[in-house]
Amino acid sequence: MYSRLIAIIRKEFIQLIRDKRLLALILILPLVELFLLGYAATNEVRDIPVAVFDQSHSAEGRALLDAYRASDYFMLAYSVNSDAELRQLIENGQAGVGLTIPPDYATRLQEGQAQVAFILDGSDPTMATTALSAAQLIAQNHATQLLAEKLMGSGVNLKLQLPVDVRTTVWYNPDMISSYFMIPGVIGMILFAITAILTATSVVRERERGTIEQLIVTPIRSWELMVGKILPYVILSLFDTFTVIAVGHFWFGVPVRGSLLLIALLSALFLLSGLGIGLFASTIANTQQEAMLTVFMTLLPAIFLSGFFFPLRNMPMFLQWISYFIPLRYFLQIIRVLMLKGVGIESIRIDVIALAVFGVMIMGAAARRFRKRLD
Repeated sequence: MYSRLIAIIRKEFIQLIRDKRLLALILILPLVELFLLGYAATNEVRDIPVAVFDQSHSAEGRALLDAYRASDYFMLAYSVNSDAELRQLIENGQAGVGLTIPPDYATRLQEGQAQVAFILDGSDPTMATTALSAAQLIAQNHATQLLAEKLMGSGVNLKLQLPVDVRTTVWYNPDMISSYFMIPGVIGMILFAITAILTATSVVRERERGTIEQLIVTPIRSWELMVGKILPYVILSLFDTFTVIAVGHFWFGVPVRGSLLLIALLSALFLLSGLGIGLFASTIANTQQEAMLTVFMTLLPAIFLSGFFFPLRNMPMFLQWISYFIPLRYFLQIIRVLMLKGVGIESIRIDVIALAVFGVMIMGAAARRFRKRLD
């Protein structure tokens, strides 16, 4: 029995080694995806170009500009002489923010009634939301500082104390780096995509070449053929997983606080779902193109409804209910908690149970259909 199984596995590895393009795709694509998402997929907004229309030309106006210049969020890139110039820069996309300081800013500031105009380009909501929050916070801090200086200059021995002192602490990702969130998600996408796509296409490829009929007439049992076909991709997927973890940790600095053994075991558990989907696609597809399209029909909803890019809690309720039927949802929660929080399995047991149930059901149904197709 074992000799037949080993022969199938050896045959599959030989085919993989001979297919240089496919092997390169398996080994290199995860790293390409990792670097693209690690660097490009980020919600952090920095150095927003600002067009400044300073009509005051006063020390007070320059102090306000220095407050914004000291922030990492804004870059005072343009100085204009009219509202029309400011509008033109924003319309052309050269500036994301316009700051207008009125001529009487210094006088109004002494009276405690100064106002400035902060204009945002709302065509990019992510940038606009960040810029709005940062602008308000910087203005409040600057106003508080001016008030403190005014009280001290008046000779009144008064300690300025805000009524509420909010002190924030961020756990697990103190600098709120986006790559810490994205890279664990890449692991889930790699495991799902490689196992599902390659399992489906490898079986269909045998059917296209007519070699699967030769395998069927041999003493090889259907379950041996199934295991022999999918096991090489399991090994390569786990290899890619630890490659991504290593590069993410040593290159991007993503912490790995959880047990590597637990990560490996739960990754293997998640593979059941990807393998099941790949096997199922192989039973309904007659060509490799059909198999790819069938898998992509499940891959795209998994990307958008698993929490990979967008928070699930912000989605409409009916989409949240659909997400409960996507195994990737549970694995992303598991891998992010294990890598960033370093907790044990007791904190993620519900997700582990759900992942196991889906994996066993999908793999079992696909295996049954696969055996019937062979028969």
